[in-house]
Amino acid sequence: MPIVAMRGNADGGSFYPIGLTGQAYRIKTASVRISAGCYDKAMMLRTSSGILAEIVDQKKLEVAELSSRAADLEKAARHRQHLARDFAAALRAKTPAIIAEVKKASPSKGVLQPNFHPPAIAQAYEAGGAACVSVLTDRNFFQGSLDDLESARSAVSLPVIRKDFTIDPLQIFEAAAHGADAVLLIAAILTTGQLQTFRELAAELGMAALVEVHDGEELKKAVDSGAEIIGVNNRNLDTFEVSLDTSIRLGARIPAAVTRVSESGIFTSADIRLLQSAGFHAFLVGESLMKAANPAQALKALCSPLS
Repeated sequence: MPIVAMRGNADGGSFYPIGLTGQAYRIKTASVRISAGCYDKAMMLRTSSGILAEIVDQKKLEVAELSSRAADLEKAARHRQHLARDFAAALRAKTPAIIAEVKKASPSKGVLQPNFHPPAIAQAYEAGGAACVSVLTDRNFFQGSLDDLESARSAVSLPVIRKDFTIDPLQIFEAAAHGADAVLLIAAILTTGQLQTFRELAAELGMAALVEVHDGEELKKAVDSGAEIIGVNNRNLDTFEVSLDTSIRLGARIPAAVTRVSESGIFTSADIRLLQSAGFHAFLVGESLMKAANPAQALKALCSPLS
């Protein structure tokens, strides 16, 4: 059966029968409807301006196009789930643990790497000591693709996270079907209930979920949703301004049992030392590595004083 979603009940909760099994995921938020990327009014207010709102609008269109492939995507996702690599364990196994990003472009910086070959970049990251690889798959704003994800993952033995703007369960099935070992969930565009539901669905498919936050309110949602890996994005997704102070401010508020990741604005080993002192042990690094003439050496330089 295709993925379907029902509107919230009067008690403030909704059941979403997802996929071929008809398993229900409960979301404890009134008037939420997941299908086709719809949000409650609170979420719409949070993303009412800036580039993030534009990206979310585009994702709604993409999800609508996916709906006819729902059953095939779920079948492919479940077929591949036993092949997933352990993203969370890979982060815990290294100090510092670098999630090295494969990203051709961004809305704020334009093209980062015109000579863009995801398999070669991923191999350089593995040679440089990365714990995991992140691949941007958004087409319209970051010039990425699911082909980038597949080709990068096939070139290395590291776990690979699909970095995109997930607003619907269909995208989680799609990520798994294309070989992702983890997915990104952005608290700014999801409710607490959606974060929990999407994370649990990802786990059912053998994937980890990196729940990304930028402020205290989003961090509370991530913690309340049961997130096991929380990333603090130092970049404001509406303005694209970057400050490591965001991680420093929020780091102490993340529960000790949670794997802490600092994301964006990390360029030097001194940045990593600063963030480690704030309680972080994993770091997502993209721009500085993508612009480097030798990504493997750049990654080694970033980590070598800390090994």
